[in-house]
Amino acid sequence: MKVFHRKRLTALFALSATLMMTGCNIGGTENKSETEKATIKVMYYDERSFFDQFGMLYSALHPEVEFQIVTQQYNNSEPGKDLEAEMTKFIDENKPDILFLSSEQLTKYGNDGKLLELDSMVEDKKFNKETFIPGLIDYFKELGGGKLYGLTPNYYSQVLYYNKDLFQKYSVDLPTDKMSWEQMLQLAQRFPTTGSKEERVYGLSLGYNSDPYQFGSMIGASSNLNFVNPTTAQVTINTDAWKKTFDLAFKALKSGALHTQDPSAPSATSSYEDYLLQDPFVAGKVAMKLEGNYLIDQIKQAQQQVKDKAIKNWDMVTVPVNPQAPDSSPNVGLSQFFAVSSQSANADAAKEFLQYVMSDEYARVTSKLNRGNLPVRTTYYKDDEGHNMKAFYTLKPTESTIYKNYDKLPSDFLMQFMTIAQQELKSAFDGQITLDDALNNAQTKGQAALLQGQAQQKDKEAAAPASGQASAQSSVQAGVQAEASSSSAEAK
Repeated sequence: MKVFHRKRLTALFALSATLMMTGCNIGGTENKSETEKATIKVMYYDERSFFDQFGMLYSALHPEVEFQIVTQQYNNSEPGKDLEAEMTKFIDENKPDILFLSSEQLTKYGNDGKLLELDSMVEDKKFNKETFIPGLIDYFKELGGGKLYGLTPNYYSQVLYYNKDLFQKYSVDLPTDKMSWEQMLQLAQRFPTTGSKEERVYGLSLGYNSDPYQFGSMIGASSNLNFVNPTTAQVTINTDAWKKTFDLAFKALKSGALHTQDPSAPSATSSYEDYLLQDPFVAGKVAMKLEGNYLIDQIKQAQQQVKDKAIKNWDMVTVPVNPQAPDSSPNVGLSQFFAVSSQSANADAAKEFLQYVMSDEYARVTSKLNRGNLPVRTTYYKDDEGHNMKAFYTLKPTESTIYKNYDKLPSDFLMQFMTIAQQELKSAFDGQITLDDALNNAQTKGQAALLQGQAQQKDKEAAAPASGQASAQSSVQAGVQAEASSSSAEAK
């Protein structure tokens, strides 16, 4: 447990002065007397990250508030470790006022009565919930079983960027919102595949996801597929759904329409211009690319510095979706949530802080920082060129099931399974075996690895108490021997 001292933050004073000059009053809170001190204990994964994102600005506006950050590192490899029980124990012992939780934890602790309801905060007119992403408050409430227990000021979202000039040049229909992966790949394959790698045009950039297993996993994640069912401990890769997914990936990779990068290849950037143009989409050589919002800044920098070589006309649509659930995507999500403990000794101060990080003013300030996330308030989705910024928040967030609850499996299993699946699918892609054989082999070998890992974990769990007992016995024996030696010395 650590306490962060604001005196170490030299940038804080300049920020504080600027805010005071503007008379800023964020979140609708009243100015407090300097004598009204408050300490808010926050459970957060990293102290410095908390102050960089939230604490410095709030401390500048509220010098009477001190933050105390409590963190816990989990060792997932310890046999028999119940992480949920460890988290609950940590919370009970440290008693934080504010908790930073995953969606599963938010639901669990809300149901267990460990969190305060925040509905009244959101319904307050000053909160101005109308500027939130449509449907987001309802999603928050869904996680709480109809009640609002947690909020988050940011989210992440990918979109499909496309080069309008290339689509027009080759008479290809423009992408649209909510396409399927199959539809997007069909568009990509309508672009020519001739010419040298340096000069030719590509339909779609995959970045470093050139491996058949990795690319198939990207597609499968959008369809809510998974490789293993952690509840039943069954490998699930040998299914019709995965066969269709990897068949689609194989055909697209072999079409020659996709641009991929070798992660082991040395960087060819020798100048700032090279750096700006190392992304083939930014250089105008790729028709489409899946990426987050930071690509916008990269495009704008290139247009300013190397205007004659950078992409000129571009726009965005939503990422491809599962046709069975076209309104949501795992490529849109909320990382973690702030919640207030029902046992908080400083609930009012904690709520004021939460009101601040969810405020319109906080969204305005942080929207300029471009940390890779987007504010949940849409007011500051600024674009002077009329690009389709709605693509970032059209889809509702949904959790990816592809690796969900893998913490319930043996700690080494995931890497073992990935190695097995990669090898088998690469053999199928190279024509050495059929796709059916590859999936069957991955299923059989993966299941064997899972059973072996479970057996080894049980052995470790059984050995752990015995080891602890032996250690205790050794300590007792050592103590007896020490006492005997001491008595002998006194007798002499």
